[in-house]
Amino acid sequence: MSDVTAIYYFRPRADTSPEQAAQAICEEETTGTWTDISTTTEYVRKLDGTVESVEPRGAGYLTRITYPTEIFEPGNVPQYLSVVAGNLFGLGRLEAVRLLDVEFPEELVVFSGPKFGIEGVRRLVGSQGRPHVGTIIKPKVGLNPTDTAEVAYQAAIGGVDLIKDDETLTDQRFCPLFERLPAVMARLDEAKVETGRNVLYAVNVTTRADKILERAEEAVELGANMLMVDVISAGFSAVQALAEDPSINVPIHVHRTMHAAMTRNPEHGIAMRTFAKLVRMLGGDQLHTGSVSGKMSHDAEELLGDNRALTDRCYGLKSMFPVSSGGLHPGKVETELRVLGTDLILQAGGGIHGHPDGTAAGARAMRQAVDAFMEGIPTVEYAKDHYELDRALKKWGTS
Repeated sequence: MSDVTAIYYFRPRADTSPEQAAQAICEEETTGTWTDISTTTEYVRKLDGTVESVEPRGAGYLTRITYPTEIFEPGNVPQYLSVVAGNLFGLGRLEAVRLLDVEFPEELVVFSGPKFGIEGVRRLVGSQGRPHVGTIIKPKVGLNPTDTAEVAYQAAIGGVDLIKDDETLTDQRFCPLFERLPAVMARLDEAKVETGRNVLYAVNVTTRADKILERAEEAVELGANMLMVDVISAGFSAVQALAEDPSINVPIHVHRTMHAAMTRNPEHGIAMRTFAKLVRMLGGDQLHTGSVSGKMSHDAEELLGDNRALTDRCYGLKSMFPVSSGGLHPGKVETELRVLGTDLILQAGGGIHGHPDGTAAGARAMRQAVDAFMEGIPTVEYAKDHYELDRALKKWGTS
């Protein structure tokens, strides 16, 4: 069997050498403990991890550690995480430590991956090659089902490909899920009659572990054409449960709310790369990875690597759609696509609903910005004879 390889950045405590610190990570995540014990046998020692390298990096060090595949229970992602991202973050020998990346051998990638992936979602929408434009119901909470459906309708006739609930909207009294969903789908049917376009609605089915599949199945029975799950708060197994169940025959849109508690600090925590790989293995079809020009903080090089984790070849798994979101508007589209490419979903909330002429105009402006890029025309030039885009640029600019 091949080993699992994990790469960590760390800063050791002043009285600890880099080699000692790396070995402390390795031992903590495999067979070691804080003192000699009498119960360690020769066959146990075969499960020790190995520190393959330690090298300087900035104010700290990079270490590559391999873990024997036998330590992992195939198919159990919570257990995978307990090894590669377990107790190491509290080790006293370390001032800081961050899991940067992990590579799993084929024998541990025992998952079907995305049911739809990029190409499957494109077939549902009817697009070829261009980026998709999405929006979020805004305000994120507070609207009733009728008004939510109206927002969705306006976005659909304006030209979006995807409409999603925000991460905090689930099944509250002011907007019950099983009233909201039929209302939205009915208005999207109206929009389809008018435009001929199929628009996806990612309804947020996030809930407790023993209820999420039941909620998702009911949503599909009521006509949902996409589901959304908050992967960090619900757990990775929630994505797996939905993706592997044959009754869930719609794409799964994965939101990463709460991720920055672990991913934001460049010296401590878990980089988004690991989460991206796990979500793809478990069957997500779309995942928020971040933007290069939005309101959230991202390193462009790291973000490109995260997106490649969703799209590069991986043991036959389908590619996932990366989602760029957080403070986007039409003036930022050109930058996003130039850096991140066109296999991308541009998710704009305020950047659509905040348009001076309303939601439908905001959606048109986003689509016009995408069209400009695809035609190789600078956004500001394209805006000269596209009213909605011009209005958007005059409000928000191009940065």
